[in-house]
Amino acid sequence: MLLTQQLLAFRPTRLDWIFATKTFVAGMLALYVAFQLDLPYPIWAIGTVFVIANPYSGMMSSKSIYRILGTLLGAIVSIVVTPLLINTPLLFTLFLASWVGGCLYLSLLDRTPRSYVSMLAGYTTVIICYNFVYSIDTGSLFDMAIGRFLEITLGVVCSAIVTTTIFPMHIGPTVKTKIDQTFQDTHQIFEHILSNNQSLLNNNNNDGHYIDALGSLARDLSDIHVMAVHLSYEKSTLRGMTKPLQEMLNQMTMLVSNLVAMSERIKQLDRIDQVYRHKISILHEYIAEFLQDHQVISAHELNHLPAQFELDFEEMTQASPYSQQVILGSLKMDLRHFIQNMRAIELIWQRIQKGDVTLPESVSPMSTHYPHLHRDQGMAVRGGISAFLIIIVATGFWILSGWKAGFMMAEMAAISACILTAMDNPVPALKMFIRGNLYAAIAVFIYAYGIFPNITEFWQLVLVLAPFIMFCLMLYLHPPLIGVGLPLLMGTVMGLSLQNRYSLDQTFFFDASIGTVLGPIISVYIIHLVRAMSPEITVQRTLSLHYQAIRQALYMPYGVQFRTHLRSMFDRIGVLNTKMVQSNELKKKINLALVESSAVIDLARLQELFNQLQEYDSLKRNMVELQQHFDDYFRAKEMAQDTQIAHFKIVSKIEHLHLQSKALSHDEVLERLQISLNNILSSLCHVSPPLTLPQEVSHVHG
Repeated sequence: MLLTQQLLAFRPTRLDWIFATKTFVAGMLALYVAFQLDLPYPIWAIGTVFVIANPYSGMMSSKSIYRILGTLLGAIVSIVVTPLLINTPLLFTLFLASWVGGCLYLSLLDRTPRSYVSMLAGYTTVIICYNFVYSIDTGSLFDMAIGRFLEITLGVVCSAIVTTTIFPMHIGPTVKTKIDQTFQDTHQIFEHILSNNQSLLNNNNNDGHYIDALGSLARDLSDIHVMAVHLSYEKSTLRGMTKPLQEMLNQMTMLVSNLVAMSERIKQLDRIDQVYRHKISILHEYIAEFLQDHQVISAHELNHLPAQFELDFEEMTQASPYSQQVILGSLKMDLRHFIQNMRAIELIWQRIQKGDVTLPESVSPMSTHYPHLHRDQGMAVRGGISAFLIIIVATGFWILSGWKAGFMMAEMAAISACILTAMDNPVPALKMFIRGNLYAAIAVFIYAYGIFPNITEFWQLVLVLAPFIMFCLMLYLHPPLIGVGLPLLMGTVMGLSLQNRYSLDQTFFFDASIGTVLGPIISVYIIHLVRAMSPEITVQRTLSLHYQAIRQALYMPYGVQFRTHLRSMFDRIGVLNTKMVQSNELKKKINLALVESSAVIDLARLQELFNQLQEYDSLKRNMVELQQHFDDYFRAKEMAQDTQIAHFKIVSKIEHLHLQSKALSHDEVLERLQISLNNILSSLCHVSPPLTLPQEVSHVHG
């Protein structure tokens, strides 16, 4: 009912018309060339155009290349394996099920567009092998594999020609707009942290939506990181800037950490008194002016600070009670790092826009050959297992039933097992996919028996297909409608089985129609049992990975490895903020995870200080015990066990370290230790009371 209302309310925009027209032209061009070359399955050429269709030329081009590579790999595997196993159906089925499951597993671990290669290699092998088995008496395996590769390539080439020559749209300007918006959001959040009398992360006040702003900032960084991959496949001004752009986004992770840490310190300071607020407001004004200076930044100026910065903090610290001095020292450190990180990022962005791929010498690159993003091993394993079982069940039913057209059911089961598995729960989308296939069967029947008997020329074919295909393509750019538009279009095009010498076997038509529906039904049933998870379950599992990541950070010294680890943690926060959960408890845990991630850096600072305490064996021993208590605490959280005892041990140990640290003779080490202990107690343990400096220490160094 809701879908019907959405379709009735749908009004195509100018962009919809342009996209649909370009894609339709590319599809008809691919079909015409396939006819002229007398390729055996022209539907694969036109189908490829509709599958890879995207309004952005870069995204379409990258998907095209990955589709060619995946098809080539699938074709090679089918050519090598089929002659060896075709006479042993059980082993053949087990191999194909294992191959598809393994490919899907790798695809789900890779959150970049490259994942398309392994996923397509999996079900392409099934398509070629099962089509060969169906036509084993008349077909050649090698010709079929080469034919599919050539037809896929033809569809890709036609799409590329049309997309890049007729009103091309580049993703570069979109990426630039999103980056500019991210800069703007960062400045706005910074402004609210320093200028607002209420804490950014306080759930009890009326500005709790800033939590969402911080979570959205982490999510946007991950989204842009993935979008940047496509820049190498288009001719926008940002072409070739993928690596430096992703490196800039990696550096922006530290900004998120700074912002959350500053918010936590402000919250602590406000609990004591708000005398410092007037000075902070003045501080905010000239820091904001300093950061918004539009002059070109030089590499040697990255560590510069506003002229009044040190003096104002010195005055603030001397005028504050001892209970605030440690917190002010921590705030000063976070502010200094925020200013320096922000200027470094702006310098990188200035260079990127000039086509300069180099990084400032003071910036240590975090990028590797493979981006350090969140990966859900559990989801990937369950996705691979569900695909394995789907292939086994569908193929087993085909073999045992002796149903010749059952290969269509097995193919559709394999395809539907893979295409939507990245979702938490693919079942609702697969049900829409089945509905689209049912509608497609009706459309095929109308075209095949009501329209095509009167078609004798290619231009007539184009004319009668245009209204239907254009309508389906216009649904592509609207997320609520593409779920029916894509399967309806693909089901119709594939069901029509267009060829030069067109004929439609009525028996095969009905058998194939039944198979295209039964295949996804098998997928729905098995995915529901094995793979489907609610957003709440996904969040709980992702939080467990978050707690595990904190445990890993306990033993990492500060450096490139630590920063890449922190990058993956904030990417995970971005993933968490995409989940629509109803539980208030889970929402609170997601917010706390953001705070906890910002405090991980203090664990690394403790390790640095540990190496400077050579003559304080007792203090070092207690720091090691604190590390072990944290390991036990987050292990218990990871396993959803009771954490009260471990939490009590941590708080007690931190208080003991606080008292024991008074014996330190080196003021700077003492102050930095106090700062880290305060931050850890507040942000990792979520304990409100601040630590205090010994009274003989009159100020805190940043």
